[in-house]
Amino acid sequence: MATDRSGVRPSSRRAGRRALLRAALGGGAALGAGLSLGAPPAAAGTASRTRPATPADALRELDRGNRRWRTLHQRHPHETAPARTEAVSGQHPFALVLGCIDSRVPPELVFDQGLGDLMTVRSAGEVLDEAVLGSIAYGVLELDIPLVMVLGHQSCGAVGAAVRADGTGEELPAHIAYIAEQIRPAIDRAHSGEDRIDATITANVRLVRSRLAAEPDLAARVAAGRLAIVGARYELGSQLVHRIA
Repeated sequence: MATDRSGVRPSSRRAGRRALLRAALGGGAALGAGLSLGAPPAAAGTASRTRPATPADALRELDRGNRRWRTLHQRHPHETAPARTEAVSGQHPFALVLGCIDSRVPPELVFDQGLGDLMTVRSAGEVLDEAVLGSIAYGVLELDIPLVMVLGHQSCGAVGAAVRADGTGEELPAHIAYIAEQIRPAIDRAHSGEDRIDATITANVRLVRSRLAAEPDLAARVAAGRLAIVGARYELGSQLVHRIA
């Protein structure tokens, strides 16, 4: 194979950059070797958790965590000093949650998960763009996360703004208009008023989920049984997360 002027094969350079990216985003110890955090690295074999390895296991863990949350039996897992030290050497999240930016729906609380358990990506109305797609792809392809959940929620302001602008012709500020345009195809015109907003919240989750499922790299993992992409909705009143078919 040909080399560049430095004598290094291009494929080797790409592999090196890929390894560097994994180390940087995965919390690799190599980049932090010269830094002191005031505590020694976690010793081998001190892992304090069992990572759900399959889509079904990951879903069950999220369900158990949400049950603890809504019944006020939170455990606040993996927040201790040993858990924080253990996390220095890398991350192994078992699920990725694409949620809304709404301050009332933080995934780590809603599912009673702790440090290193979830990778979360948040945008208004769970809207997709290249940065969101790239973040999800990183979690799935580089960290081997077996579950992606698109999490909408009751009383979503982004969806409400999109529905109202569609009905009135109101011109939204530039960046908010982008969000509304992405949600517009999901608007449920079989309903009206607040019912339209509520129905569109659910329809938007389905739309985003279907767009993710159409991504070739993600679809290949789904077909192989290594990944599930699911839709769900959080109800502010009951604190229940329920699946959307």
